[in-house]
Amino acid sequence: MGTSMSKFPDNFLWGGATAANQCEGAWDVDGKGISESDVVTAGSLTKIRETTEGIEEGKYYPSHDAIDFYHHYKEDIALFGEMGFKAYRMSISWTRIFPTGEESEPNEKGLEFYDKVFDELHKYGIEPVVTISHYDDPYELKKKYGSWANRRYVDCYVKYAKAIINRYHNKVKYWLTFNEINSLILYPVFTGLPKTKENYEGVYQSAHHKFIASAETVQYAHEHYPDIKVGMMFCALTSYPYSCNPKDVLGNMQKSDEGYFFCDTMCRGYYSNKAKKAMEAMGITLEIRDGDDEILRNGKVDFISFSYYSTTAFSYDMSDKETVGGNFSMGGKNPYLKTSDWGWQIDPIGLRITLNELYDRYQLPLMIVENGLGAEDKIEKDGSIHDDYRIEYLREHIKAMKDTINIDGVDLIGYTSWGCIDLISASTGEMKKRYGFIYVDKDNEGNGTLKRIKKDSFYWYKKVIESNGETL
Repeated sequence: MGTSMSKFPDNFLWGGATAANQCEGAWDVDGKGISESDVVTAGSLTKIRETTEGIEEGKYYPSHDAIDFYHHYKEDIALFGEMGFKAYRMSISWTRIFPTGEESEPNEKGLEFYDKVFDELHKYGIEPVVTISHYDDPYELKKKYGSWANRRYVDCYVKYAKAIINRYHNKVKYWLTFNEINSLILYPVFTGLPKTKENYEGVYQSAHHKFIASAETVQYAHEHYPDIKVGMMFCALTSYPYSCNPKDVLGNMQKSDEGYFFCDTMCRGYYSNKAKKAMEAMGITLEIRDGDDEILRNGKVDFISFSYYSTTAFSYDMSDKETVGGNFSMGGKNPYLKTSDWGWQIDPIGLRITLNELYDRYQLPLMIVENGLGAEDKIEKDGSIHDDYRIEYLREHIKAMKDTINIDGVDLIGYTSWGCIDLISASTGEMKKRYGFIYVDKDNEGNGTLKRIKKDSFYWYKKVIESNGETL
């Protein structure tokens, strides 16, 4: 009993995570269609990324080349293998498989690429964890149907999901239906839109359609391939009441409920009373088809995966409070926490709190599929990269995970740190905001050799995995 108290499970899935639109590049190669991410320009901490109507001459679109994983996947996976990865969380690019989203048959060259990627991963004993849709919808669907508020998206998505599950069910055990599905509601909250029918009706209708698409996918997988597991992916934005003023506590609970709405629906298979009341207050009536309730009930997810980077504090009156940013979030600055170079508060204990909240609420296995520190890295004259700040961040979060498993009894099955190899930042489109154990020689303007360089954190994480979390 004494030794097991400090250990991770023997089959714990250590690894790293990326997304197709942030690492693959090859945006128009082998029949790939244009995705929504392909029409988003580069930005910075002070400059918002621009979404253009189609591809405009003279503008820089970071996803077009990214770090060219498409042509470097063997080299990159070999490095993951050297670190000892047990899992690699990645996404499939929808438009590699269905270039416009509406084709009747999938693009064989796209399917062949992921066959090669999965085979390469298995060569090193790495389990793929595949996100079906990671901010990468077909641009042609958006042009034609507007958004997920249009039910047509459901049919296109389910056709795509079935095609890749049919193809890869023997190679991929873990699937995630949508990346950070609650980003649907986080964006209008982040931009401060008033909670009116006009601003939120499309958000909730889009959420309903994604719930149906996910549930149909889960149902199909369970019926045809009972060995595979299908989970949801949630953006965890834990926040604390700024004070013990009951108004702060109540407001913070209500803020949390906005995110948990997505978990509640996908894990329980129905809309909660709180969700119904929230829509009712805004005068929103969802377009729900006959049979949708049954689809939700029969399509509950098998596990919960989530991203976690930072926390904020909530006050009902922010007029005299300092604020900080985060992943899709803005909130009160917590005086007890340090911040990253990008202003995100660093809070390992918050990860333990988040894990406990999720497990207590749903009693489903949990997987952390994004966590890490975005920072600028410096190459020394001898070619080394000393990223002690990243090691410190990850070490403290892994300690919190260990306590969550051994002291709190939470069923945590895996950890894939975000951006295990440097890639394009989703929020800013930058390269200099680096998360990886592996440096990629490329700058914010797209210049560089794409050479891969191991950072100090590469060797540190290798030891963490070798020791199953004992050597930190």
